[in-house]
Amino acid sequence: MQRMKLPFVYLFCLLFAGVLLAAVPASNDGYQVGDTARDFKLKNVNGKMVSMADYKDAKGFIVTFTCNTCPYSVAYEDRIIDLHKKYAPKGYPVIAINPNDVNVSPKDSYVDMQQRAKEKNFPFAYLHDESQEITKAYGATRTPHLYIVQKQKDGKFKVAYIGTIDDNSRAPEKVEKKYAEAALDELVSGKAVSQPTTKAIGCTIKWKQA
Repeated sequence: MQRMKLPFVYLFCLLFAGVLLAAVPASNDGYQVGDTARDFKLKNVNGKMVSMADYKDAKGFIVTFTCNTCPYSVAYEDRIIDLHKKYAPKGYPVIAINPNDVNVSPKDSYVDMQQRAKEKNFPFAYLHDESQEITKAYGATRTPHLYIVQKQKDGKFKVAYIGTIDDNSRAPEKVEKKYAEAALDELVSGKAVSQPTTKAIGCTIKWKQA
């Protein structure tokens, strides 16, 4: 019986290691709610270059900085897929961006991204920010770190929400507050987001080494 418990204990420790350091507010060096978010053109796992401007009918986007290797990102994958399935038809598709430097995190390579997207059958674009330029512009610090942007009449994108997806990274069945969904429901209804910022919960982004 003791041997059977080891994998669970290992997974538990891996998933929640450093939890005290995991909760951080949005970076002061990047976008704040109300700022105009720049577009980007990054390589998707299907080999094509993708930008927000490609989505002609979109009302906004759920821009999610995530990766293959962070236990928090893995724990949220199904919920990110569900967000896309629920809100893409309403005009808010997910665009996932992997910000990690492959030299620091080899399993976040483009090839591994392609494999992960295939394994999980991602219904959304999964882009590689190889230069980390977009990640720095947005101010993401964790994986996952979510930014909801809303398209304006002039075609630009205004940041409407920054933070986490919900209030329970480890147990989706125990989630009490679905922050991202609440923000999206308000935007879809033409309302202002009542809670536009929360703390991002996840692993630190693996930055390029000097």
